[in-house]
Amino acid sequence: MPVIPLQPKEAPLRRHSRRSLLTASAALPLVLVPACSGGDSGRGEGRGGGPVRLTFWSSLRGSQEVVDAFNKSQNRIRIDFEQVPSGQQGGYAKLSNAARAGNAPDIATIEYPQVPGFAIDGVARDLTPLLGEGLRKKLLPQALALTTFEGRTFSVPQDVEPMVFLYRRDLFAKYDVRVPRTWPEFERTARTIKRRALGARIATFPTDGGHHLAGLAWQAGARWFDTKGGAWTVGMTDGPTRKVTAYWQRLIDEELVFLNPVDTQAGTAQVGRGDVFGKITGAWDAGGTMSAQPGQKGKWGVAPLPQWDGGRPRLGTHGGSTFAVTKDSRHPEEAMEFIEWQVSSQASWKARLSSGISTQYPAVTELVPFLRKAMDTSFFKGQDIYTLFDEEAGHLSEEWTWGPRMTATLKTVQDGLARAGDGEGTVLGAVEEGQRATMPDLKSLGLRTRER
Repeated sequence: MPVIPLQPKEAPLRRHSRRSLLTASAALPLVLVPACSGGDSGRGEGRGGGPVRLTFWSSLRGSQEVVDAFNKSQNRIRIDFEQVPSGQQGGYAKLSNAARAGNAPDIATIEYPQVPGFAIDGVARDLTPLLGEGLRKKLLPQALALTTFEGRTFSVPQDVEPMVFLYRRDLFAKYDVRVPRTWPEFERTARTIKRRALGARIATFPTDGGHHLAGLAWQAGARWFDTKGGAWTVGMTDGPTRKVTAYWQRLIDEELVFLNPVDTQAGTAQVGRGDVFGKITGAWDAGGTMSAQPGQKGKWGVAPLPQWDGGRPRLGTHGGSTFAVTKDSRHPEEAMEFIEWQVSSQASWKARLSSGISTQYPAVTELVPFLRKAMDTSFFKGQDIYTLFDEEAGHLSEEWTWGPRMTATLKTVQDGLARAGDGEGTVLGAVEEGQRATMPDLKSLGLRTRER
């Protein structure tokens, strides 16, 4: 697991460094950690005064149903739920502001790229003393590695989403092309589709896809952030990344793929019209496609993401969420009890599924048979997509560390991709801009940094 330097380079006078503060907290039993003010003063006392009351913030669909099911399952803990915007729409800013004011919720949903930043800022509590060995063993190691730094775990994975290739099996059959298994095959297939299916393309390279590009670079062996030697080394334009950006730039320049946003009504319409033969995305988006394109039932399939080396498959992720207990929680043990129930119980996942279609791949992999049985596979013409997800999750590379300020980093990359979509930049240029913008952010935190 990565060793991440959480401490600043120099601690301000009369203040503990982040490292010393975190170390002190980790060394004490959590029940003895001094309580912060933490939200409204009415959060339940628990000890003989009724159930412990905890607040939970999340943007995930189905969270209210999960909370309702948990509250009905026992009478010792009461969860008060608040739906918040997704991180990109202000949810993370809301959480940071609440933590600065000392009234963060007990539990919050945090996506993987943001976990290091919330750990460094002291918002996410060190959960190592609370994470039982039973749950630890159930979690996919690659998912747990993304939330564990310096041997300490700061959030618990809910799902982890290996990248896959969703494809229109009817269009591939109609134009007599095979689903590519390697990136060279993908390029050749893209040329064939452009020639045979006028106006159509094999896929879209998303100009709103900073996470998408990161996952592709991750698969190729890139390491945008590294922490060896006790410092944050930033190398977003390393050799593997340059290989990936050159590949996609060539496909873009030769108009073998579309170049536009996909997380928009226009992007959804593009798929609905059959203009694109497939989507490079995370496992969760199989469910998203089912919801967005109900009229295409039976026309889709899921394939492994094309590989650079078919004999040595490797993958990055695109999506996935975790649950953190914040520094302000006065009942971290009860908060962890709810988190464990939420990520590992069939009752929790059944409640979440009641809110709508989902193909999330669970970080607790023993739940896969339950989710497979619960899914209607007719959209994918009876394909057992969870077996494929299971296989692909095993190829997730652990050689990746997200940086301390990924929200800002990925926004800069996406701004650069948007300019590329307007003909004013390149894919590599977007990543270069991401690195240039990231370095001042890291230095402002007082972290030891270097570039490569």
